[in-house]
Amino acid sequence: MTDAQNVVDYPLYVAGKAVATGQWLEVHDKYTNTVYARVALADEKVLEKAISASVKAEVDMATLKPFEKQKVLLHCVKRFNELREELTEILIIEGGKPRGAASAEVERLINTFQLAADAVTQLDDGRMLPLAVTPAAARFRGMVKHVPIGAVSLISPFNFPLNLVAHKIAPAIAAGCPFVLKPASLTPISALMIARVLAETDLPKGSWSVLPCDRQAADILVTDDRFKLLSFTGSDQVGWDMKARAGRKKVTLELGGNAAVLIDADTVIDEALIDRLISAAYGHAGQVCISVQRILVHADLYVEVKKKLIAKLKKIKVDDPKLNTTLVGPMIKEAEAVRLKKWVDKAEKKGAKVLTGGHLQGVLFEPTLLENVDAKLEIYKDEAFGPVAILEKFKEFEQGINTINQSRFGLQAGVYTQNLNKMLYAWDHLHVGGVIINDVPTFRVDNMPYGGVKDSGLGREGIHSAIRDMQEERLLAIKQ
Repeated sequence: MTDAQNVVDYPLYVAGKAVATGQWLEVHDKYTNTVYARVALADEKVLEKAISASVKAEVDMATLKPFEKQKVLLHCVKRFNELREELTEILIIEGGKPRGAASAEVERLINTFQLAADAVTQLDDGRMLPLAVTPAAARFRGMVKHVPIGAVSLISPFNFPLNLVAHKIAPAIAAGCPFVLKPASLTPISALMIARVLAETDLPKGSWSVLPCDRQAADILVTDDRFKLLSFTGSDQVGWDMKARAGRKKVTLELGGNAAVLIDADTVIDEALIDRLISAAYGHAGQVCISVQRILVHADLYVEVKKKLIAKLKKIKVDDPKLNTTLVGPMIKEAEAVRLKKWVDKAEKKGAKVLTGGHLQGVLFEPTLLENVDAKLEIYKDEAFGPVAILEKFKEFEQGINTINQSRFGLQAGVYTQNLNKMLYAWDHLHVGGVIINDVPTFRVDNMPYGGVKDSGLGREGIHSAIRDMQEERLLAIKQ
């Protein structure tokens, strides 16, 4: 345990104000497992205050002018730039995120708020609509405008505690929606740092809250009909259960997957490609929704890819995320590491071959590569969310595409090919939200529509997409 004198206390933010509730959640350094900080916890009374305030603020948020929203968002951009180092260190400690990945996430946080600031003045307010389509409507003109949907509830995950919070908060501000956000209990400090900066702005009184709380207390964020939208990022089991209980509100879900990359016979297998596969499969200990879990390689290249992957992976060790050289740090908690170890051991018993890795020490899971894995096993069909990837071969391109589609998930897929017809075939036939050509499925830019199909969720993140989800169309019909 850390000396109590060194433990930092963070308030929560209810109705835009910092509050120390007297109830605390300990946040651990994920590498050392020592107590790093305490964050204030919200109970039912605090949650009710936050929800009531957000509903009362709907009118004020809706009447914000574009320049006012932009001013708020640009202030955040400026301050996050100033806080780069502090935010990076927090990500490393509370999330176990290796330094390089942590630094990249801070950059994406800044970019996401900048994109939202730009969107405020770029997105159109609405459109003209031709209503005179029958003789009876000959004298009518139509216009449609986009208006904020109202108060929204936001629930974010542990693995990108800055940027995936940004992908909920920034669009809400841009759309003109009050919000209540619950950050992940394992990594709540990052969201509270964003809240600290929001508290410096002129957002309407009571229009926003950031509330660490336990899952039971947070259930009201799912069920309360005063919210007009629920946006959740997390596991598929939790997400679909939330949707079933969300009532009349709109629901957007980003639920992860077991992403595949396909490498066709015309691909040059150079060091850069191998490095890209490894970073996509094992970066942040594989705890990324679009982490590469399945590597499908054409039979002509299989031996070469396998040999080169093993050679590189044997040089990579799980290490302290504070080091600049670390690619694979700790998993988020021991229970998750043990769960993954059981999956790998079960696959091995069922005939899978562990090509490298497979060892677990506490929360440190060696980068692991498997082959000959039964598609019915959890490690193949479910989301590993850890540093494990599976090699398999294919002979025909169409066969490889069909194999990817057999997954119950469909977030993104990567396809390496130089053949334009095959690129288009993949785009036409892959049952995923995004097809990435000549790169890994782990590719994401913060303005692109991002989300999945099947068990991977509903709706799309990405600034413009999220803003539109948080607005609705209102028609004006004028008889002349």
